[in-house]
Amino acid sequence: MTDQKVLTIQDISCMGQCSLTVALPIISACGIETVILPSAVLSTHTGGFTGFTFRDLTEDIPGIMAHWMKEGLKFDCLYTGYLGSVLQIEYVRQLARNVLNPGAKLIVDPAMADNGQLYHGFDEVFVEKMAELCGNADIILPNVTEASFMTGLECRLDRHDEEYILSLLRALAARGAKKIILKGIRYTESEISVAVYESETQVLSYYTTDYIPYLSHGTGDCYAAAFTGAIMQGRSDLEAAGIAADFVVESIKRTLGDENHRYGVKFEKALPLLVKELNR
Repeated sequence: MTDQKVLTIQDISCMGQCSLTVALPIISACGIETVILPSAVLSTHTGGFTGFTFRDLTEDIPGIMAHWMKEGLKFDCLYTGYLGSVLQIEYVRQLARNVLNPGAKLIVDPAMADNGQLYHGFDEVFVEKMAELCGNADIILPNVTEASFMTGLECRLDRHDEEYILSLLRALAARGAKKIILKGIRYTESEISVAVYESETQVLSYYTTDYIPYLSHGTGDCYAAAFTGAIMQGRSDLEAAGIAADFVVESIKRTLGDENHRYGVKFEKALPLLVKELNR
């Protein structure tokens, strides 16, 4: 087990299994010290709740960064999740320059779209800035919808073929993305795959699991956190992609049948599986 520090910047929902609320426990369970930088605080997440409170913490980020720099604090990985504005993307660039150790990884989950649509509040300007950030990252984790927005290519939600997936991967690589973990690939109705693409060598690999027809808030965040933890424990990109996929599938399975659990997946029940895989 390695002894490294991951800094993750994204919002935190007091109630709801997404963003920092899942990133902190999942990466910590992987044996990695996890430092958080909340970009906003919400009473609940926005999926299925109404009347939630929201406090934007963008103005606090420069002061936090300045304090860390004064203290000489450095991190071995910066993992970004949901970012709420173009300014927050710029602050991520500054964090990457100022508080990362030499050779540290920048892992970007461009959490801005799904099911063919951008999340509320995002526009073409945000998409372009996120694509630029992804072009500077070591590893990116878009879903098919996010990849299509960042490349300007057609968005297909199902009935994928390898020609289409390769077009997305090559277009992302052309924008500078080094390693791409493309989520939500549907070659068949019964399976869902993740593509792992190395831009320099153009090597493409897949990890495939059974498709469970269950939609829930936060599964992408659970995936990204588990992937980051596995990568920081020295696993290969494909190994980490598979470990994260199995973890999310198990989390979904543990949630099925509980109609009252509408705010996420029971990832806590699947943490023993994640820890077991990382200790093999």
